[in-house]
Amino acid sequence: MNSALPAHPDLEHLRRQAKHLLLQAQAGEADAVARLQAQASGLPPALATAQLVIAREHGFASWAQLKSLVTAMASGGVRYDAIGHGYADYRRADPRIAAAVHAALGDARTVVNVGAGTGSYEPADRPVIPIEPSTAMSRQRPPALAPAVLGVAESLPLADGTVDAAMAVLTVHHWADPGRGLAELVRVARRRVVLLTIDPEVEAGLWLFDDYLPDILAQDRRDFPTLAHLTAALGPTRVVEVPVPRDCTDGFLLAFWSRPEAVLDPAARAATSGFARMNDEREAAAVARLARDLTSGAWDRAHGHLRSLPTLDVGLRLAVTELT
Repeated sequence: MNSALPAHPDLEHLRRQAKHLLLQAQAGEADAVARLQAQASGLPPALATAQLVIAREHGFASWAQLKSLVTAMASGGVRYDAIGHGYADYRRADPRIAAAVHAALGDARTVVNVGAGTGSYEPADRPVIPIEPSTAMSRQRPPALAPAVLGVAESLPLADGTVDAAMAVLTVHHWADPGRGLAELVRVARRRVVLLTIDPEVEAGLWLFDDYLPDILAQDRRDFPTLAHLTAALGPTRVVEVPVPRDCTDGFLLAFWSRPEAVLDPAARAATSGFARMNDEREAAAVARLARDLTSGAWDRAHGHLRSLPTLDVGLRLAVTELT
């Protein structure tokens, strides 16, 4: 089993590890020499060789690959340690969506939940290993759930084939390297992979993005993997439409489709990664425009019929891959 990266890997720390390993090997320490022979046989004892050993011990083919991922993790994405406080108050698992997720898990007896957050949608009838990089999110997990293991999708701290199923709920778009993260799900799961994700081409027709939040739509189109990308990473994948109820208890952004007033609530916005990724000035302008349209009645004239619909397809999708 490769060594897993920590939840917040530090490139300088990894560099120091490589330098220390080189010094140990040059001093003839048996363990260090054995590590170089195991991971970089035939290469001279040099810093580049020691860096290659550190990379390979973490499951990477090269130091450049490891450096690229760690740099991306440090520089981009939503920081849930910063925005995650109070998240559980607005992001409560909707039982109808949960039923769809649990049905997709099927007869899997053991599950890893990658990007587990506060535990939404984890099944309670079987053992679950939650993996989560944010301590702010982990601390909000209910006492009845297993405590989260701090870790990242791209370097799961699990051996090959540890669980029957790997699940990831509205998290893939936050990963620094989705392709590597998806490969990790396949590596640790014996039977199936279940993803709850979003199809940006479907959400594009929703008033939220068409009229007010084109910035978020553009970001989603960049970040959410397409079916072609999922299939390339996971193998043949079945995609299931998941309608979002009008009274959805999970306050993710798509759940506002019939409740525009929710967008005016700063705390509700703060619990969505879409707004967290948005420029503050652009967010304020979009919210002000929606407030004016609600006050004038323009929103209801254009979209008021949505208030009476029980559910709507807003692009929420379950992607299910059978590995055996």
